[in-house]
Amino acid sequence: MKITREIKTAILVIASILLFIWGYSFLKGKDLFNDYKTFYVQYDNVEGLVNSAPITINGLNVGKVSKVEFLNDNSGKIQVELQIKSDFPFSKSSIASIYEPGLIGGKQIMITPNFEDKSVAESGITLKGDIKPGLTSLVAERLTPLQEKVEKMVVSADVLLKNVNSILDSKTKANLKSSIANLDETLAEFKVVSKSVNELLAENKVKINSALTNVDKASANFAKISDSISKANIGKTVKSLERTLASVDKIMADVQSGKGTLGKLAKDETMYNNFAKTSKELELLLQDLRLNPTRYVNVSLFGKKNKPYKAPVNDTIKK
Repeated sequence: MKITREIKTAILVIASILLFIWGYSFLKGKDLFNDYKTFYVQYDNVEGLVNSAPITINGLNVGKVSKVEFLNDNSGKIQVELQIKSDFPFSKSSIASIYEPGLIGGKQIMITPNFEDKSVAESGITLKGDIKPGLTSLVAERLTPLQEKVEKMVVSADVLLKNVNSILDSKTKANLKSSIANLDETLAEFKVVSKSVNELLAENKVKINSALTNVDKASANFAKISDSISKANIGKTVKSLERTLASVDKIMADVQSGKGTLGKLAKDETMYNNFAKTSKELELLLQDLRLNPTRYVNVSLFGKKNKPYKAPVNDTIKK
């Protein structure tokens, strides 16, 4: 059977019309060749949600937005029509939230199922809506306080610069330049002094090394002396000294109280006088023995008689 040109033209026109209808429906969010469940959600603000926006459940794409329009009750609310092609059952109390998956890609709708509710949502019902803050909103919330701080900082910096400008008048600038010039001169002089010190150290390097060697030797000797002192039984010596001092203290206390010979000599006046008298008599006796030895020692070979004893004129004991 031969197909005429007219039939070919008619088939082409019909196919073009069907393709146009399908494309138009697809652009509006409707797919003529798939079976969908339709749900509705009402929002106060859709925040840029458009037709054909994806719908996800737990991150899986299960449909798309087919229509976004105002309600006819003059309430200002917006109704969004959802086409779900998945057979996954979710409850009537599930929440359809508008969210922003990233900086690029626009708004989407995420259905959060309520698994505790066992009543399955049927096609045609209205779900509860919610709006989750997107990445842009979160960034804006975080940047707003930072922006305020930056503005305050800029204002403070502006005030500070004004104050600095008011302080740095022509006279102050001249003084500052003079101070910098003096600082340069001081640094130059310090450089010269530093060079001289380096030369002096270089010239006396041998002497300095010798002095440091002597210091090391002295430190070593001091360490040895410290070692010897630490090893010596200082504690025992100190205890012996303490015992000796205690004995001396006891002797001095006995003397002060009149005990013993030294105490009696120091405290008993009669004994002192007797001792002094005896000492004087002993002195006179020794003097007389020196002057007249024959009175005490007489050796006679021919039987000569001894002369009678005569006391010296000053033979008196002073009391």
